[in-house]
Amino acid sequence: MTETPTSHEQGTAPTPRCRFCDGSLSTTFVDLGMSPLCESFVPADKVDSMEPFFPLHVRVCDDCRLVQLPSYVSPDEIFVEYAYFSSYSTSWVEHARRYVEMITRRLGLDQTSFVVEIASNDGYLLRHFDGTAVRILGIEPAKNVAAAAEAIGVPTVTEFFGAAVAGRIAADHGRADLIVGNNVLAHVPDVNDFLAGVAVLLARTGTATFEFPHLLRLVDGLQYDTIYHEHFSYFSLKTVIRIVNAHGLDVYDVEELSTHGGSLRLYTSHLGVRAREAAVAELLAREDAARLDDLGTYAAFAEQVQESKRALLELLIGLRREGKQVVGYGAPGKGNTLLNYCGIRTDLVEYTVDRNPYKHGMYLPGTHIPIFAPERIAETRPDYVLVLPWNLIDEIADQLAYTAEWGGKLIVPIPLAHLREPGAATTVPALRA
Repeated sequence: MTETPTSHEQGTAPTPRCRFCDGSLSTTFVDLGMSPLCESFVPADKVDSMEPFFPLHVRVCDDCRLVQLPSYVSPDEIFVEYAYFSSYSTSWVEHARRYVEMITRRLGLDQTSFVVEIASNDGYLLRHFDGTAVRILGIEPAKNVAAAAEAIGVPTVTEFFGAAVAGRIAADHGRADLIVGNNVLAHVPDVNDFLAGVAVLLARTGTATFEFPHLLRLVDGLQYDTIYHEHFSYFSLKTVIRIVNAHGLDVYDVEELSTHGGSLRLYTSHLGVRAREAAVAELLAREDAARLDDLGTYAAFAEQVQESKRALLELLIGLRREGKQVVGYGAPGKGNTLLNYCGIRTDLVEYTVDRNPYKHGMYLPGTHIPIFAPERIAETRPDYVLVLPWNLIDEIADQLAYTAEWGGKLIVPIPLAHLREPGAATTVPALRA
């Protein structure tokens, strides 16, 4: 009798498992094909070298409904040397300043308080505690970014956060009255170890706040470009509550934010310490009404993404056929997902610019679109500017108001490609979308 070959022997990959509950990931949310790491900018002397590409195939757990990208790449490959510096976004720094003022009042932080930020980047947020007596500590695994934080006086531990690191910090510094985690929860492949660490480090009556893009807004706004290898998980409120509850924590309040196309700010504490605010139940009811527990909701997303891609390509191809010059603004991670998925290269977008000098003279991963300083736009006077960090469109439209001098217009790619006047608060109809 011959043995039946296993799926591995037949050459088919086994079904991946959920990083939280180990459930099956048999349902596809969206498959964006193969893409390079979104922050792996290419230096000029490497532009003819081979680049590694990895799948961007996002699935949803059949059991807990956590939407996730399997860990194709380890965090060490992504975050040890990182090209993203938060301080180059004026609006994001202002967002952080307002948060520090608000949370200091709300929690009554004073000279006895200890604040820890996980994924503290270049100190963009903790620096706003300057002038107060609050003790601060940043945790940031990217050595080049952590060095920038240290240079402005923000003490920083250069490690990946988890239960072991949390235990050492608690032993050395005490437990935290406030833990801040802005746009980090989605970036950790081992969400269980991460939240176990939060539970270890958080004082008994302390609060941990987390900000991350809201899955409901991602689905409603066709924000597929927020999917990249640095983002391992995509959370609804209902699912994140399931996850934090498993680690002895609870969500006692939630706020909806405009950042990153629509984010949530969770206020969490140890279970049983604080009563839930009404906002939690209200948002859970809206997620239920949007059928975020229904696998059919996720299955329909992929076709809508394909239509968004077609609309953008039709617009760009039409403009180039008319002889119009199109360039980009920004070199964010989301832009690299969009450009690689849509197959947009220098034949459609000649170059892009970015305020971060770290990226100048480099090329975008995969598409090899060159990156210049923002002054390049004034020098070449393009007809259209494709805004890749569209979530900052108001800030960028103001920065590009001068392009109206020669009739320039902005292209906003998400959810369906449309035009916007620079500096204006209104959009104009897309030419072909």
